[in-house]
Amino acid sequence: MFFRIVTRLNEAGNDENGGVAAEYGVIIAGIAVVVTAAALALGGRIGALFDNVLP
Repeated sequence: MFFRIVTRLNEAGNDENGGVAAEYGVIIAGIAVVVTAAALALGGRIGALFDNVLP
């Protein structure tokens, strides 16, 4: 039983899923910032375009 615990602890140190998930989180946050900035920058123009198309 002791050897199983030691083996699991050693294998847990090699698990990189948490790091990969954090990297994906940073990428998604960056994309969200870019989309938000674009929406704020173009929001008025897009609204005016729809106002002209739909009377």
